[in-house]
Amino acid sequence: MDLLTVTLALLLLLTPAWGFDMGQSTRCVPIPHQMSVCQDVGYSEMRLPNFLGHSSLEGEVVPRSEDWRPLLQTGCHPHAQAFLCSLIAPVCLDTFIQPCHSLCVAVRDSCAPVLACQGHIWPEALDCDRFPAQEDMCLTPHPKHSNSHLAKALPKPACQACPSVEEHPTLKTVLDALCQDDFAVTAKLSRRRPPSEEPEFEVEGRVEFIRQGPLLPYDTQHLLQQWLLINLRCANALVRPGRAQLYLLTGAVQPDGTLALTRLFPWHKKDHSIAVATRKWKHSKC
Repeated sequence: MDLLTVTLALLLLLTPAWGFDMGQSTRCVPIPHQMSVCQDVGYSEMRLPNFLGHSSLEGEVVPRSEDWRPLLQTGCHPHAQAFLCSLIAPVCLDTFIQPCHSLCVAVRDSCAPVLACQGHIWPEALDCDRFPAQEDMCLTPHPKHSNSHLAKALPKPACQACPSVEEHPTLKTVLDALCQDDFAVTAKLSRRRPPSEEPEFEVEGRVEFIRQGPLLPYDTQHLLQQWLLINLRCANALVRPGRAQLYLLTGAVQPDGTLALTRLFPWHKKDHSIAVATRKWKHSKC
């Protein structure tokens, strides 16, 4: 089962109406170790039933929490885990602590486009109008001031139409791509066989810059991996399960800061034109 199928399962599970009654009796239980998506949220006990109406740890809470893993792995919002775990594994205090309307809106506005990229909508059960607006009685986002200016400057992955994949290109085709696009890198893309707690797609090892352009060396590997996890339909066509493939990738960073891959060239051992083109470009440019 690939990540797209898992995400679809997530939506089917969460589409029913709000399943929690504030007047019902609840109990506190330890967050299970196998519920790894909510292991580092700052507390160790949760309420049952949770805010999605799940009352069985083994039968509902743990398996359905795993349905959120693919979305969280995209890094669609820094508070996505806190928001989702506040519903799946609500903290056990003297009063019920729901996510605030503002937190829901912030996460939805960043993460709903990721779901839309994969052909799905934001689940009805997570309608932000269900959550309180009074921010002293609910979980609110806490802005991270440190490095905020740096985060704004970093290129961001986004949903896009799948770039062209050109097998066995000519020397001229590769040189044109190197000259016309803003950046060019080589990266080995790999795909794990599910199920796995690790992301299904990964950029293995070091990313080599042919043309750096607006990319940052310390961020590019992570940036490309996030692009793969967001653009699952594109990623599924690039690498078979359990395999890895070296690619030359070219593209641009758009005015809004989003990354757009333009052309991908699978680099096979016999593709001398790619090797010759990259060497020629490094020495003579365009």
